[in-house]
Order: sequence, then C-alpha cells, then structure tokens
Amino acid sequence: MDYRLLIARRYFASKKQFSLVSIISGISVAGITLGTTVLIVVLSVLNGFFNLVRDLMVSFDPHIRIESASSRGFLNPDSLIQVIRNTPHVESVAPYVEGKAQFIWGEGKHGNKVVIVRGIVSQLGIGENTVSRKMTTGVLQLARGEGEPGVVLGEALANRIGIFSLNNDYGPNRVELRSAAGLARSLSTFGFPDFPRFQVRGLFQIDPAYDESHVFIDLPEAQRLFRMNGRVTGVELRLNDLDAAAGVKTRLSAQLDAQRFRVSTWFDIQKTLYETMLFEKWGASLILGLIILVAAFNIVGSLTMVVIEKRRDLGILQAMGVSRSHIRHIFLLEGLLIGGVGIAVGTTFGLLLCYIQDRFKWVPLMGGDSFIIDAYPVVVQYGDVLIVAVGVLVLCTLAAVYPAWRAAQTEPVEAIRWE
Repeated sequence: MDYRLLIARRYFASKKQFSLVSIISGISVAGITLGTTVLIVVLSVLNGFFNLVRDLMVSFDPHIRIESASSRGFLNPDSLIQVIRNTPHVESVAPYVEGKAQFIWGEGKHGNKVVIVRGIVSQLGIGENTVSRKMTTGVLQLARGEGEPGVVLGEALANRIGIFSLNNDYGPNRVELRSAAGLARSLSTFGFPDFPRFQVRGLFQIDPAYDESHVFIDLPEAQRLFRMNGRVTGVELRLNDLDAAAGVKTRLSAQLDAQRFRVSTWFDIQKTLYETMLFEKWGASLILGLIILVAAFNIVGSLTMVVIEKRRDLGILQAMGVSRSHIRHIFLLEGLLIGGVGIAVGTTFGLLLCYIQDRFKWVPLMGGDSFIIDAYPVVVQYGDVLIVAVGVLVLCTLAAVYPAWRAAQTEPVEAIRWE
C-alpha cells in the first residue's frame, strides 16, 4: 500500500486514539452519509412521480403527433401513413380530426358546454386505439350504421349531464354537436338548420379534467361536423419503445416538409408540465445539497484540526525526505476517504430505502384513497446515483484542498520543536 494512503487512513481512523478530531471526522462522515441518502431517496421519489405522470399522459397522448401546419388540415393522409409505417419503432398510425364544438343535451333545455371533439378511426384494434383501452361502459362503435352515429363521453361529463343508462331511448343519451363551421353554414342557408345528433354508446375514464372536456366520434362524422372535406388535422403514432420517440421525430422531420407538417413527441405535447417537474427535481436536489455543503465545511474544520494536531509528525516526515506535494496528497486522500465512506454508506442506505418503499410501500401517500396510487412511487435511475456520488466526492476533495495546502506549508524545524 502507498505510504500516503496508509498515513491518511491512520489519521482518518486510529485504533489507539479517540479524540475531538475523531468525533468531528465522524460527524463529517455522518453528514455526507445523510446527504447522500436523502438525495438518492428524494430523486428516486421525484423520478417515480415523473414516470407516473408521463405514463398517465401517454395513455391518451400519442408517442408522436404529426400535425398540419395549416389550420385547415391536409388531404390524402394515406400516403403520409405509408411513409410513417416504414419508419423503425412505429407500432400503429391513425389519422384524427380535432376541433371545438358546442355539446348540447336534453334538446338544449338542460344545458350545453364547449368540448373538444376528436374524430378517430374506431375500427382500430384494442392495442392500437387508446380510447378503447379506457372504456368503462359500452363499446367503441362510432360508425353511423343504419341509425345515428355514435359518440363516447368521459364519465365525468356523463355524470354531469345525468346519463344513467345507455339503453334509454328517451333519456339524455341523445346529444347534439354544433361546430363553428356548421353554425356559419346554417346562417347562409334557408330553412331550419339541421345539426347532427349522436347516440351515446360508451363511457371512458382517463382523467377527470380530460373526461369532462373531450368527446370522441367517428372520423368521417368529424370531417362532416367541421366541414373538413376529406382533410384531417393530423396523424398520431404509437411506438414500441417510448424512449425512441426523439430519434423517430428526427427521422420523420428530415423526411417531411417542414412547411406542411409539425412533428411533436410526447415530451413536446406536454412540455411545460414535464419541464416544471424536471425543474422541481433538480431544484430540490440543490436545496438538499446544502446538507452535504455543511458536511463539507465540517471536513475543512476536522482536517485543519488534524493538521494542527499532527504538526510534529508532519515536520518529522519532511525531515525524512517526504516532499510538500506528498504531504498535500496525504490530506487530499483523507478528504477522499471521508467522502468515500460517506458516499458508500449513504448510497447503500438510499438504495435500501428505495427498495423497501418500492417493495413494501411503507410510506403511504396522504389522501391516497382519492388518487391513483396509495404510496410514494420510487424509480431509481442509476445515472442520478452516479451524479450524486461524483458530485459529493468532488465537493469533499475541494473541502480538503485548504487543509492540505496548510499542511504542506509546515516548516520541519519549527514543527519538530513544537509541542
């Protein structure tokens, strides 16, 4: 073993002495341990909430959305879909039409509400159609058939308008949709305007705010409602790997005309929300890093006291031929030892606590009965653990620079004579 590491380890933890310096060094290690543990646990919990929100959002948001740069949409989506299907990682592609319309129930006597109407291809399979996976009542059959076209509502909106049975021919399960384009056309024609009526054929449950503001109808009905004349608003893609979204976006952006199409990933669609959560994550990390910063000041104090206590030993070492740079290395190594022990113990405790929470749900979430989870979610990202470990180690090394420099300034003659 290198004699510098041997001396640093002896100064760090001597078996024969238990002094005030040892106590301060122990406090420094405890501070580093506590800071590392708390940082790993908090980052893992915030990662858990981020993944929870992301999974909730992408349950109804597409992985990638290609929209028309024009508000009027674009024609011939089939040719675009063919290009997209040849792109790696693409699992399903579906065109859609989206716009705002007035939602009227009870012949207009009971109420009306402005909602976002989405026209979708209801014939897609369960795995390809997001809405079909969220149905709680009825079925996703929106085509007109022999009677009225169908519509599916969110449970929150259905409860608001009082739908109790989908089979009640005289109840509020017949609704009307009026778009701005339809209203404008009715004003330019003679006679009583004829607005489309829809039969409620099912209810879905995604998120209360989303459920109350969105309704789904068949794609051709949406094109007629918004007077799209065969055009669509865009196409939505689902991938077999969510992490591949950025690469797929880059590939499609290079193939498509930027003047006609806008390509967005799941992150871009809810960018403000995701960026806010990431800001909270690293903001909380900086605040909790103050614990480690205080521990680093303890390292400065404890190593400075070691320099004073071992002044005679340092003089003897220099008299024996040890250079000043090696004296500096001894105390830098001691700082690394303090940081290394604190990081090792803190990381072990942090990962252990994360495992216990993930496995046994020891810490419940306040108000969990009204939320989709009942305990704090935990997701350990080993990149975060590495950043914490490296950051703490660098901070401990910097904290040892001043004591190491002061130790190297010791004059051998004065140190040997000093008692």
